[in-house]
Amino acid sequence: MKQTILIILSLFCFNCSSQTVKKFNLDFESYNQRYLFPTDWMEWGDYSLEADTIIVHSGKFSGKIKSKKEEGLFGSIAYKIPANYKGKSIKLEGYMKIKNIENGFGGLLLRIDGNQTSLAFENMERQNINGTKDWQKYSITLPYPENAETIFIAGIMTGTGEAWFDDFVLTIDGNDVQNLKEIEKPIYKATLDKEFDLDSKIDFPELNEELTSNLELLGKIWGFLKYNHPEVCKGNYNWDFELFRMLPKYLKTKSNLERDQNLLQWISKYGDIDKCPDCKETSSEAFLKPDLSWFNKYELNSELKNKLKYIYQNRCQGKHFYIDKGSVGNPDFTNENKYYNMSYDDDGFKLLALYRYWNMINYFYPNKYLTDKNWNDILKGYIPMFLKSKTKLEYELACIELIGEINDTHATTTVGFNNVQNIRGQFYPPFITQFIDDKLVVTDYYNPELKEVSKVEIGDIITHINNKPVQAIIDSISPYYPASNRAAKLRDISRDILRSNKKEISIDYISNNQEHKQSLPLYKEEDLNMRWYNFTDEKCYKMLDGNIGYVTLKTITAADVPMIKDTFKNTRGIIIDIRNYPSTFVPFLLGSYFVSSSTPFVKFTNFNLDNPGEFNFTEALKIPKGDETYKGKLVVLVNEISQSQAEYTSMAFRAGDNTTIVGSTTAGADGNVSSIYLPGGLLTNISGIGVYYPDGTETQRVGIIPDVEIKPTIKGIKQRKDELLEKAIEIINE
Repeated sequence: MKQTILIILSLFCFNCSSQTVKKFNLDFESYNQRYLFPTDWMEWGDYSLEADTIIVHSGKFSGKIKSKKEEGLFGSIAYKIPANYKGKSIKLEGYMKIKNIENGFGGLLLRIDGNQTSLAFENMERQNINGTKDWQKYSITLPYPENAETIFIAGIMTGTGEAWFDDFVLTIDGNDVQNLKEIEKPIYKATLDKEFDLDSKIDFPELNEELTSNLELLGKIWGFLKYNHPEVCKGNYNWDFELFRMLPKYLKTKSNLERDQNLLQWISKYGDIDKCPDCKETSSEAFLKPDLSWFNKYELNSELKNKLKYIYQNRCQGKHFYIDKGSVGNPDFTNENKYYNMSYDDDGFKLLALYRYWNMINYFYPNKYLTDKNWNDILKGYIPMFLKSKTKLEYELACIELIGEINDTHATTTVGFNNVQNIRGQFYPPFITQFIDDKLVVTDYYNPELKEVSKVEIGDIITHINNKPVQAIIDSISPYYPASNRAAKLRDISRDILRSNKKEISIDYISNNQEHKQSLPLYKEEDLNMRWYNFTDEKCYKMLDGNIGYVTLKTITAADVPMIKDTFKNTRGIIIDIRNYPSTFVPFLLGSYFVSSSTPFVKFTNFNLDNPGEFNFTEALKIPKGDETYKGKLVVLVNEISQSQAEYTSMAFRAGDNTTIVGSTTAGADGNVSSIYLPGGLLTNISGIGVYYPDGTETQRVGIIPDVEIKPTIKGIKQRKDELLEKAIEIINE
């Protein structure tokens, strides 16, 4: 979503109160007469935003958002506060009134940024607040990141209609920011180094096997020092630019002896390291241990090898400039410059991107041992690919292939990968496709009114696109769709395979056992009902025939849970549908209804900040017993769409006394996400913690394995049957 931010400067105060002046204009009462807008508030999006003097919750002013006649993406009235505070939790409260919101939602927004990336975010979209509602108080609570730099609070609206906001209150650990004392943040030497911001100034000679091997070694030593050397840890050096400073001499290396001497001189530049009294050996019970076997791979001389060992034995402890722990123990990659303006023929920055990503995964990815290829072997193979890329598109494709090597469905490649998105196309088919029995099948229409012009029926099988077999297309684009398993990869490919930059494509398809060929018209995303496909304002729960309860987590709210328990307490069974992303976190809130005693359901692995590369198991988390326990059967529906929180929730329900999981293998990407920025502003993610059942069985890549496997069939799609739901009803009725 594009966000155009207009910062409004406070020039005049229209409403001067006799009360104590507040630091931040969160009640909208300070008013900019010249701009007819609340002082210091900003406009995001393309809707009409203003101060309202008629409809207010209190005082004389409120903030108002109104959609324009032509539909835009969103509108938001926002306020920016420097994150100069300490704390564990941040809470935004405020009042909102909405009128005639359709095809969208209204809500509060809270976003905490640091190092030019969003660290925590919530906008209440999943609560789906629409229609007309009088003033109500709402709140958002998020963990408050230690490395927070900026806090954004806002009111937001999408779709059509109007929304008003008033009387915002922001608290950190229960203390109003209006009264909190600000802290002074340290300035690190690394942040003052700007020498290579626009140009690495590196000229690479022609690659050969020896140089490639030497660059592989350099990348591993550079990353080892980045996360272990105390001087780098303190933020005394911009480690990206230290690479650029040493590369020119290193690239002229003629022998292993000269190479090792260059590396020793480079390391000595950062001074002697004191003995570390607190450095501990890797725990014998560690699940994953630092892999420093490469010390013995490159015929390093004994002096260099001993130097590296000494640094490791006396490595950085405690706070680190480049790495921190997130709120749940996942890695938080801090102070990584994004270099939005890098030149794509600058080989230094491209090599930096490869070194950065490889080392982040090497030391802080909990599932490194699950990749198809040995991670130690990945770096060398990608050096020629990155250095040979000469355009932004080639660079993006090289990055996506590298990212795909971690086999993680969380490893998204949308933000910043503009050229790849552009070649995939701006036009979309009017229908949804899904791979069923490895065949590309039409499963539904976004816009039913387009069915006649498209001619394709639900249940038809598409065999060729622009005269190319579908399987050949899958084989060619598969490396550019990172995923934990085949089901998730095909899920993502199915959403793009018919995209094009042309308004029509040729398709061959089979309908009623007959082969057809035709030109298929495509449409822009905004002309299709893609965003609100299958949207309903119905309750998330209903009673099915046979005294069976049904719950979808797609639209569930915390307020629904007591009603679900009361409505379904005497049913024969409950079906919980998690073929979606849950709108509310319910593993404990609802999971406790299905256990008769406190029951372990999950444990994690977290990294050791003081020993990069070490991961240890946590104690298993338990679903606590609730006030009452459901007596009937519980059936949980999952498929490849079930990912991350959906998988975690499935694990919680599996702990129930009488639970059956029905469906097919899930996306295999659980654990809180950690973001990674690469030069050029490319954003990707990883599963930041390892997620396991209490007995140590892994879920990453494997997903949630159903107790009863059943997948949709082409026959069932044609008949518009929900075969998983039918199987769930059958199990309850047995």
